Amino acid sequence: MTRMRKMLLSSALMGLALATTVMCVALIPRAKAADDTKTAKAAKVNYLPIPDGDYKIDQSHTVIGFSIRHNEISLVSGRFKDFSGAIHYDAKDVSRSSVEFTAKVQSIDTGVEGRDKHLRSADFFEVEKYPELTFKSTSIARKGKAYVLTGDLTLKGVTKQISLPFTISGAIKDGRGNTRIGIAAQTTIDRRDYGIPGVTRFPAADSTSLIVSLSICNSRHSNLRRSLPVNFG
Repeated sequence: MTRMRKMLLSSALMGLALATTVMCVALIPRAKAADDTKTAKAAKVNYLPIPDGDYKIDQSHTVIGFSIRHNEISLVSGRFKDFSGAIHYDAKDVSRSSVEFTAKVQSIDTGVEGRDKHLRSADFFEVEKYPELTFKSTSIARKGKAYVLTGDLTLKGVTKQISLPFTISGAIKDGRGNTRIGIAAQTTIDRRDYGIPGVTRFPAADSTSLIVSLSICNSRHSNLRRSLPVNFG
């Protein structure tokens, strides 16, 4: 009986040790995951003051897009994939800053090839006759913590003044040591103002949202594609 009790006691101690080991192994990843979560929450971007200068639009990290309601039941979004532009930023007087860009209308992309082909036709943009849309700023004003960019938008041979409220995320240094700035802007235009009536068999709303998300860089390297020469007189 004594021997039997020793065997039972030994088995119980081994089981307890094994259970403790399993619990420790199971808890280690959870503790690490909790630490990783705390680290992720703690990480934040330290923005730098935005320096004066001329910046080019980085095409690889920028979106010039739009959205329009179709049949009043769904939203169709798209973008122009081929564009270029430049910005002059005056830190002391933002109103003396300027923006210009050009987009190739042929590069329109809504994710549906047949629709894109139709949008390039005379029913809409008529790209063979009007291959580009352009924007050139005329003024910039500060409105509270945000800004308003006003300028001339030329589309399908028609030039109209528009205003784009925008925000600036701040400046950072990228891996190449270049200064980068993020800018986000959105406004609404009426396509009929630019002679884009559309067709009755494919009804679309008159108002179109323009959505711009820019990454601009003061780099002189050739990795920024198709950038306009900076020339602000």
